[in-house]
Amino acid sequence: MTRRRLRGLTEADRALWRAYAAEVAPLPGRELPPAPPAPPVPVAVNPPPPAAPTPAPRWSPPDIAVNTPPSGLDDRRWRDLRRGRIRPERSIDLHGRRAQDAHAAVHAFLADAYADGLRCVAVITGRGSSPEGGVLRRELPHWLNAPDLRRILLGAAHPHSANTGAVHLLLRRRK
Repeated sequence: MTRRRLRGLTEADRALWRAYAAEVAPLPGRELPPAPPAPPVPVAVNPPPPAAPTPAPRWSPPDIAVNTPPSGLDDRRWRDLRRGRIRPERSIDLHGRRAQDAHAAVHAFLADAYADGLRCVAVITGRGSSPEGGVLRRELPHWLNAPDLRRILLGAAHPHSANTGAVHLLLRRRK
């Protein structure tokens, strides 16, 4: 025979019983024992102001860097993109455009390509005359990492190491 160990009532159980028994009239001579004194409540000197609830952080894909393998893309597909084996289905040439006009053109171009269900597109910025590259070539990664464009891109790579003025972009599939 197994002996059950009797457990006592927790403080929450006792409080619940007292609340129930307070509504019932006891029989003569069977009054409830007095409730134990309430524990002292610590008084805060300066309570902190109520903080606004912070929204749960939304997932955002990691930033895209040209010629850096992105997460979520298999090695074979990345190797084909980086070596130029995936042919772009559409391209845009940004030569001769100001940065503001080029940014708007890239945004519209990628939105249209994604809407048409294309998988690979080319953006031609040109190499630029300075050693670190032209303005459009330097700004393109920043434009691609904007939240509205980043969600449709998988990866970006120069199709050939000698041609750093063109970038092939792999787009996500439409759902």
